[in-house]
Amino acid sequence: MLLPSIPQQLIQLFQKHYPHEVKDIKALPLSGSDRLYFRLFYQNETMLGAYNPVEEENRAFLHFSKQFRESGLNVPEIYAEDLESNMYLLEDLGDVTLFSLLPHRRDQVLFGDDIMGLYKKVLNQLPLFQVMGTQKLDFSLCFPRHSFDRNSMMWDLNYFKYYFLKLAGIQFNEQRLEDDFHAFCDFLQEADAAYFLYRDFQSRNIMIRDGEPWFIDYQGGRKGPLQYDIASLLYDAKANIHPQQRDELLEYYIHSLKKHIQFDENKFREYFYGFVLIRILQALGAYGFRGFYEKKALFLQSIFYARRNLNWLLENEKIPASVPYLATLMEKIVTSSKLKKYDQPMGKLKVNIRSFSYHHGLPTDESGNGGGFVFDCRSLPNPGREEAYKRLTGKDSEVVAYLEREPSVKFFIDTTVSLVEKSVQAYQERGFTHLMVNYGCTGGQHRSVYSAEKLTDYLQANYDIDIELKHCEEVYWPE
Repeated sequence: MLLPSIPQQLIQLFQKHYPHEVKDIKALPLSGSDRLYFRLFYQNETMLGAYNPVEEENRAFLHFSKQFRESGLNVPEIYAEDLESNMYLLEDLGDVTLFSLLPHRRDQVLFGDDIMGLYKKVLNQLPLFQVMGTQKLDFSLCFPRHSFDRNSMMWDLNYFKYYFLKLAGIQFNEQRLEDDFHAFCDFLQEADAAYFLYRDFQSRNIMIRDGEPWFIDYQGGRKGPLQYDIASLLYDAKANIHPQQRDELLEYYIHSLKKHIQFDENKFREYFYGFVLIRILQALGAYGFRGFYEKKALFLQSIFYARRNLNWLLENEKIPASVPYLATLMEKIVTSSKLKKYDQPMGKLKVNIRSFSYHHGLPTDESGNGGGFVFDCRSLPNPGREEAYKRLTGKDSEVVAYLEREPSVKFFIDTTVSLVEKSVQAYQERGFTHLMVNYGCTGGQHRSVYSAEKLTDYLQANYDIDIELKHCEEVYWPE
């Protein structure tokens, strides 16, 4: 017997706990992990359903969420869970991230007061996670490590070595680099590490709802030093924070932290840039793994920002003195001619969407790439057979209403949009620049036009891509 699909299982989990009918369920765009998220629609509300095949990570996330929520922190409420199936239901915080509100320019520009205000709200919350959140947390549930210890540090540094340095073609002396890695870990381990370390504290993991920050993706949290998370936030590569405002936000964070604990500010600053460096190296390892190894070109575009941050550390003499050989490799990364090719922005994906009549054949692929999708709408109910709709098209409200009354049409649209969406995501990650999607029917006037319009609306609302929509059989009836 085949197991039900993940969406069906999530609906079943919902129905065990709620008396309402799930009207619709839609997959959210994929991220860089194996976790899958779905938005469930019921009555006039929504919630999210999550599937994560890593049971230990689920246990950590659910435990952290409940404890943070009890402490009054802005994290999603957990509504239901089924750990045997690796699924849970949680509060829907919307689609607006802090990252989505940033200017997204390659040059560094000063943020306006609105963005700086949001960052300062975030920095009022961060000490609460780090200090207050530790009072009830069971760190034995942390996955894959209970603390950001020497093993964690060496994993990150070797990740950088094997997936970035080697794949980027940066030549290095293995023993000298290994010696510096151990010296670097010795230095970082001198910092006080008795706090909650969020691990991936960056602008994409901060949702903005009603002007307030809410926090997600802390399942990798563990015990660690204060400096790591603030370093992650301020040197988040594509957030591209101006150095002047990074300094301002660092001072604001220190002032906020002092409201909760007493600490040696000089010691904090002494180790801060060491954690900035290891965070950048860890990120470069991720860009190399996703980009060089998995061939997802989108991740290679972040190398430009990371190199600029490394250059700032070098120019301002912020590299720890204990790692002189590592510093020379940073200079090689900054000046590498091979890596400079990623300084240019990647072109947007262009999706050509066409409606057409099978009487006149498939539309021409003007890009010359070939491939793409051809969806046959002729199995759907045909409004063109009825006199009332013959002089209308799939853009007219009467035809739209006719088609949307038919369950088979909704299933067709949802299925084709889901297929196209997966290709859009993969094409963006791999740096492809063109995709073609064709919807055909008998006359190319009703069903195919409606379908092409629905796909266009969905992609425009959910993806930063260029779309060219053309109805090959568009009809203009005389008055």
